[in-house]
Order: sequence, then C-alpha cells, then structure tokens
Amino acid sequence: SEPYCPRLVFTSSIAVFGEPLPAVIGDEFQQTPLTSYGTQKAICELLLSDYSRRGFVDGVGIRLPTIAVRPGKPNKAASGFFSGIIREPLAGLEAVLPVADTVRHWFASPRAAVGFLLHGAAMDTAQLGSQRNLSMPGLAVTVGEQIAALERVAGPKAVALIRREPDAVIADMVAGWPKAFEAKRARSMGFVGDASFDEIIEIHIADELGGKVAL
Repeated sequence: SEPYCPRLVFTSSIAVFGEPLPAVIGDEFQQTPLTSYGTQKAICELLLSDYSRRGFVDGVGIRLPTIAVRPGKPNKAASGFFSGIIREPLAGLEAVLPVADTVRHWFASPRAAVGFLLHGAAMDTAQLGSQRNLSMPGLAVTVGEQIAALERVAGPKAVALIRREPDAVIADMVAGWPKAFEAKRARSMGFVGDASFDEIIEIHIADELGGKVAL
C-alpha cells in the first residue's frame, strides 16, 4: 500500500503580496511581501509546496482576505479599523476611522473563511498540481462602501458613531496593501466567498450578536 500522506491546510495571507501591485492581482502574480509577517507566510507557502512534492504532506495553502467583521474587542492590528468601523457601531460604541473613505481592500467574512478551510480539507488536491497555494475569493470594497452597507443594514445612527481621525502612519501602511484579486483558480475549484458587504455585516449580526443590533 502507498504510504500515508496527511492533508495539511495552511492559512496563508494576502500579505505575501506587496507594492508595486496591479489594480487586480491575478493567480500567477509573483509574491513580493513587504513585511516580516508576509515574508513568513511566503516562506511557509514554499515549504508547503516542497513538502507536498516530496510526499510528506498533501498540502493546500489558503491565502485569506482580511477577515471582517472580526469578533471580540479592538486590538492594535493595523487592519483592525476595517472591522472596528462596523463592529463597534453595531454594539452602540464609537469607532475611529484612521484612513480616507476611498481606501479599497479585500474582504471575507469569518463564515466564508471557515468554509474555505473545510473545502480545502475535503477537496481533490490533484487539481492543484504543483501550485499548492490559492488566493481565496473575496470582495473588493472601499471604506465608503463599507459605511454605506452599514447604513443600509443598521441605519444612520450606526454610521454617526464613526469618528474620522486621520492617521498618516496607518494610511501609508494600508496604501501598499493588495486591493483586489481575480481568484479564478480558487473559484474553479469550488471555493465560495461572500455575495456582498451587506451580507458580511448580516453574518456578524447573526453569528456574534444573536441577530440583534444595539441601536
């Protein structure tokens, strides 16, 4: 019998890509991380591919979009405001927005992320060939579009709790992050993302707030 080869699903990140970037990143775009975090993820992607080639594991690398709306309390992550401007107002709390409404980013809900992992664990990896790492489907949405979705779902009182407080350091960091992906390979292999940012907000309300908004 053939030796046992365990399935390994690795949670990578869109941080493996850095400027200069096209407006929409294709599946064959070269990894160019600009942070230590992104570099570490890229290293693990290479090891995953090599160990799969050698038969040590049957690997699937999943590059997660930025996850929103993240549950819990605010943290010091530079990307935290993307969730904060939705999560805090839904809880009746003020949120600080450090960047312009025109900033665009790539998102998926926690529910979609779990779906990516489960599908990666069950899929036929023969489809991957030697390219074991995939950029996951997501939504390319501006901060302004996030806020518009919040107003549609929770009303103007929620939007009124967002306080704009520009932070040049965070704005400079965010400016170099990926904004959109094709994710054609992942979709062709059965990975499914969110339909809209309204849906992402509704998922947070259903999964984390018991279906109720504190407004």
